[in-house]
Amino acid sequence: MKTYKIGENDYELIKDYKNGFDYEAIKGKYTEYFDDYDYILGDWSYGKLRLKGFCDKKNPKFKSLNDIEKAEEYIKTNGAYECRYFILKKIYR
Repeated sequence: MKTYKIGENDYELIKDYKNGFDYEAIKGKYTEYFDDYDYILGDWSYGKLRLKGFCDKKNPKFKSLNDIEKAEEYIKTNGAYECRYFILKKIYR
């Protein structure tokens, strides 16, 4: 399991589609806003990295809009066609 320190949190890379994961790029875009989310999805659309937070159903911040089970649907409807992307899962200690 490969883990990454981003902000104050540790994450595991659970999906890396078309080598979309770029550690330096996400460190530059990450803000405390993402601390409440269980997952971070990053996609490269039109040459720019975009980040979105997702949650497990047990997370108090859970809403249907940020359900991790809808991550693939999000990429298909909101990402550029066949864009590179990745999903990080927060490691709780």
